[in-house]
Amino acid sequence: MSVMHRPTPASVTHEVANQVPPLAPLNLFTTHPVLMEALEREGGGWARERAEQVGEAWGGVPLTEWGVQANENPPKLRTHDRYGHRIDEVEFHPAWHQLMALASEHGLHALPWTSDREGTHVVRTALGITTGAVEAGHGCPMTMTFAAVPALRTTPALAAEWEPLLTAAAYDPVLRPAAEKGSAKCGMAMTEKQGGSDVRANTTTATRIAEGEYVLRGHKWFCSAPMCDLFLVLAQTDSDPARPSCFAVPRILPDGSRNPFFLQRLKDKLGNRSNASSEVEFDGTWGRLVGEAGRGVPTIIEMVGHTRLDCIIGSAAGMRWAVANATWHTAHRSAFGKLLADQPLMGNVLADLAIESEAATVLAMRLARAYDEGDVALRRLGTAVGKYHVCKRYPGLAFEALECLGGNGYIEESGMPRLYREAPLNSIWEGSGNVNALDVLRALAKQPEVLLRFFDELAESAGADARLDAATVALRDELGDLEAVEVRARRIVERMAVCWQGALLVRHSPAAVADAFCAARLGGDAGLAYGTLPRGIDARAIVDRHTPRP
Repeated sequence: MSVMHRPTPASVTHEVANQVPPLAPLNLFTTHPVLMEALEREGGGWARERAEQVGEAWGGVPLTEWGVQANENPPKLRTHDRYGHRIDEVEFHPAWHQLMALASEHGLHALPWTSDREGTHVVRTALGITTGAVEAGHGCPMTMTFAAVPALRTTPALAAEWEPLLTAAAYDPVLRPAAEKGSAKCGMAMTEKQGGSDVRANTTTATRIAEGEYVLRGHKWFCSAPMCDLFLVLAQTDSDPARPSCFAVPRILPDGSRNPFFLQRLKDKLGNRSNASSEVEFDGTWGRLVGEAGRGVPTIIEMVGHTRLDCIIGSAAGMRWAVANATWHTAHRSAFGKLLADQPLMGNVLADLAIESEAATVLAMRLARAYDEGDVALRRLGTAVGKYHVCKRYPGLAFEALECLGGNGYIEESGMPRLYREAPLNSIWEGSGNVNALDVLRALAKQPEVLLRFFDELAESAGADARLDAATVALRDELGDLEAVEVRARRIVERMAVCWQGALLVRHSPAAVADAFCAARLGGDAGLAYGTLPRGIDARAIVDRHTPRP
């Protein structure tokens, strides 16, 4: 008689081996040496302890649970209550509210407006890169709330009313009068379906009913974060229909009733799924003029500069987290007899990703210092240059980092698909790549001094690397040729960005990082894909610098 085989409860086929240990929890700031160095260098060293506390707080439950939950449970639109009353509210998962509350507590929406210390933009940028790894969607209302303050300051009465609420270190998600809550968040409703970035093609109208007061009528194709308390809206006035004006539109009217603010639908987006993006209809909607009538675009420009900076910050944050995951995985996963990170070709890929991430971080932090120092010329040109280039580089990096994890990286549980889906958005938000490239040309034409300031910045690294020097000369020649300049706008801005990044790296980063970047990005000694750095680079030193050490 044969004996039947009975498998043991723990079958050997399910023994787990050669799997990577969890990367989180970890301190998201102290495991990022590039950011720690930049915080000290660019004038924010006084906030080192604060940054460490933020890194510790966000690298725990927010990273491991809240960010995941907020994206797995996207917001839902509730147009009516059970009795048929129109309410136009957005319902979020509790994790979203926890992220918003923590970000508000840490001042990510307000720091430069609430502190008179030097280097507050640098500190806020460092905190943004630290926390941006956790979840990108909640950053949208935090950015708009932050950036609304300079726009509102063009109208002192509005600023006096709203700035204390917008900068409060608190968050209340209930739709009720902001003065009762003691805090507020701000959204935007600018673009329309027929115009997109061309806001002068907008058709939403604003009819004056009293001094500084208007009623709006029209449809906005994108209204970001529609659960906010206040919105900045562009509309055409009867007095100047050719030029849009800017209006502050509250969700709750002064008498406590609801402003007509009809949410038509929430957008079904590729990424950024935790955040609500909507279409909104205005019909007799009350608003107050911000700035001068017909000067809506100039009023918004100050706001756009700050939101574009945050697009750079968000991309740098995503790049860092992608590289952290790739280097961590390959440092613990073996194949063909050795760790993946020890395989020469994988080392080349990781090093290439790492220098891209480092270049994005040092540029973001240097640009933040330009904001702190009131360096108007470098800020004006550098924001558009950085927004174009850093945000363009993020999607390719996110994909390549995902591939470093192989099939494991394609699985949602790894977190890499969410990074990949998120990556293209920063290049689209606040003006697409073409808009920013042409904005650089516009700045050069209208304000020639900004180019002089830019080359002064590059000159601080003159003589440090022959490839950088040669690239700077070639850039001058490129900018001196105005033939078909719009066709070449992307090429010009890309060269400006990599020259600036190279100049920063040769001054501030280890020699291995600077040499690899200059060889590949400035010397042309690389292919089209990541992982094509030339032989002779110190890939091991670069990868070790970017591998997290929890």
